[in-house]
Amino acid sequence: MLSANKLKEICQQQQMNVEQLADQLARPGLDKKKSMVAVRNWQKGLFKPRPGADDVRRLAAALSAEVNDLLDWHSSYRFAPLSARKARLVTQLIAGRSVQDAMDILKFTHKRAAAMIDKILRSAVADADEQQADVDNLYISSARVDDAGVRIGTKRWIPKDRGRSHPIRKKACHIHITVAQG
Repeated sequence: MLSANKLKEICQQQQMNVEQLADQLARPGLDKKKSMVAVRNWQKGLFKPRPGADDVRRLAAALSAEVNDLLDWHSSYRFAPLSARKARLVTQLIAGRSVQDAMDILKFTHKRAAAMIDKILRSAVADADEQQADVDNLYISSARVDDAGVRIGTKRWIPKDRGRSHPIRKKACHIHITVAQG
């Protein structure tokens, strides 16, 4: 996926403005005005319209950069069966580190979330490897955990004394990991 931060940074280094990029990006179905709007949105992190592989190649050519310099790779686990608070403890350990360091840390972390996060990280690295990225030079640019509410299919109430009942709150979370080439 196209990285908004990298796009802004390379545009500033090359001293290219939105109009110059829009000229390079214009194609049938995307005139200059629409391409200017698209480039502005992509620099803000709004991916509407969604940038395709051809758009990323054209941007890289206009900025005289490699395609992988503009990309980052994302993987996620939605509705992971553990609370977000417990998963955040593990993601905070690996955020900002190189991929190999993060895998070593996850291997020796005695938390249930570590195995799940390791699988997500390996998925993101495999995606980067498939697109010919330098796997030895990858780092974790962001590791985020969002709350997903109460897990689906769990028993909601437990009977207590004198006819009362107390809720069982088995939580779920969404784990998102993004790796970038650094």
